[in-house]
Amino acid sequence: MGFVTDIPESAVQAATDVRVVFSRLRRRLREVAEFGDLTPSQTSVLSRLDKVGPATMSDLAAAEQVRPQSMAATLAAIAEHGLITRRPDPADGRRQLIELSEAGRETIAVTRRSREGWLARVLTDDCTEAERRTVIEAMAVLDRLADR
Repeated sequence: MGFVTDIPESAVQAATDVRVVFSRLRRRLREVAEFGDLTPSQTSVLSRLDKVGPATMSDLAAAEQVRPQSMAATLAAIAEHGLITRRPDPADGRRQLIELSEAGRETIAVTRRSREGWLARVLTDDCTEAERRTVIEAMAVLDRLADR
């Protein structure tokens, strides 16, 4: 694995392990989620709106790193499910703010409860208290690293 000589092998191994485990966990959490027929791109936009609040289509496209045309298609599909609303931007009447509808907020809440419930259950059933504490400590380290 020695593609960079000044990085310890343990750091390379940890990076690989975290990437692989997070990918598997993300897939499993998607399976558990109750988003129905929404795509990962659509669920990502819903989650972003839940986290940051109302946003313009341009802001969402930039945040999701997609072209505005792609974001327009994603938003149209989400709107068909009744999960978002649009209103004029008070700062610029030519633009619209997109936000979660009541159904969108409920969908996010139900999905979050489903995911967290599944994960809490497997942590309870398959891990000791000491292992759960280790997970908590590891998450604090990874959270710190994510802000770098």
